[in-house]
Amino acid sequence: MQRKETQPRLIRAMIDIFSLPDLRQKLLFTLGILVVFRFMAHVPLPGVDLDALQRLFEQNQILGMLDLFSGGAMRRFSVAALGVYPYITASIIMQLLVPVIPSLQSMAREGEAGQRKINRITNLLTVPLAALSGYGQLALLHSQNVVGYLEPLTIAVVVTSLTAGTVFLVWLGELITERGIGNGISIIIFAGIVASLPEMIGRGFLAKEDPLGLITFIILSLVTLVFIVVFIEAHRRIPVQYARSTIRGGRMYRQSGSTYIPLRVNTAGMIPLIFAIALMTFPGTIASYFASPAGQAPNLASKIMQIFNPQATLPLGLLYRGLYFALVIGFAFFYTMIIFEQMNLPKTLQQQGGFIPGVRPGKATADYLNRVIRHLTFGGALFLAIVAIMPFIARDITGVTVLTIQSTALLIAVGVALDTMKQLEAQLTMRRYEGFLK
Repeated sequence: MQRKETQPRLIRAMIDIFSLPDLRQKLLFTLGILVVFRFMAHVPLPGVDLDALQRLFEQNQILGMLDLFSGGAMRRFSVAALGVYPYITASIIMQLLVPVIPSLQSMAREGEAGQRKINRITNLLTVPLAALSGYGQLALLHSQNVVGYLEPLTIAVVVTSLTAGTVFLVWLGELITERGIGNGISIIIFAGIVASLPEMIGRGFLAKEDPLGLITFIILSLVTLVFIVVFIEAHRRIPVQYARSTIRGGRMYRQSGSTYIPLRVNTAGMIPLIFAIALMTFPGTIASYFASPAGQAPNLASKIMQIFNPQATLPLGLLYRGLYFALVIGFAFFYTMIIFEQMNLPKTLQQQGGFIPGVRPGKATADYLNRVIRHLTFGGALFLAIVAIMPFIARDITGVTVLTIQSTALLIAVGVALDTMKQLEAQLTMRRYEGFLK
């Protein structure tokens, strides 16, 4: 029986997914793993005053932003409070070290076997990073009187539990990658962000903000969302032609073909935003340990906290936003150049017998590609920087302080959703093609 063409494409795709047993099993397996993740986010660790913790998150917007990425696990101080971010930090460190250390370069050239070795090193590096992050989070809560005095053995148990929670989440992510749909680590981050949004929106309406401001805020959020989708999908096609010679029956034949290299405008993705946020958060977090208590004259640490406070009002907030804007652009250029250096496109084209029309192979091709990449990176970096400061612009325009457009969260959520949809569509296309052949 043939389907009606008037049926919406999305509904037809969902029907096809659940009608195919293997795809249905993959999707249900992914949903089951996400249920386990959400269960972990509600298992609290001992020794924490939850009421004081709630008050701390209401007063500290930086912690609220980090809590959004953990899906509310940090607000509850659960075993999943660190999320998978120690693993992401380890992955970023490994990506920066591969071009520098010769032994890692040789591993990267070994193909899939070398990638497995690099992944094993990344997993091992995640453990000490998670332990340091867990101890730092515990020390921060202790300095804010959320956690009282703990015995050394209790501290070791809490830090071990936080580290084990991160390792367990990474394992769940790898299971999704192997047996589910999409990239497992990204799916877990996406689930944490989406799970936190309803609670954040509910706090905004309970705060009885100005209705006109809320409507304007929602409109700006939708504009930001469309802006992110357009730039994530934007790319420039570099035409490439191939000319090969083959020998058949003792005679030489020349074959030619054409294709293109898709160079994305936003090659760096969310990495520059994460780097910039980490760098902007670090001074204020360290200064909070030495700041004067409330009601006393502010000291130097208190001034540093004011400068690096994302919720600071103008004109002091202008310095924070300017530094944030500049750091995002700088990290976007830095990370993009590292990625293209590793790809080595000119050498790959030359080895495969390809060339760009009108450009000589070798150094001329490298210069041409570097020039195009610099121009594209400038546009992508400017896009990321505008997305980064969009929450502050929305707050100044609408006056809504309870809700915050987390640009990084939106970028992650949109990127993961688009990537997962493409993978599902590829799986459906492959099975339809196989069914047609049969």
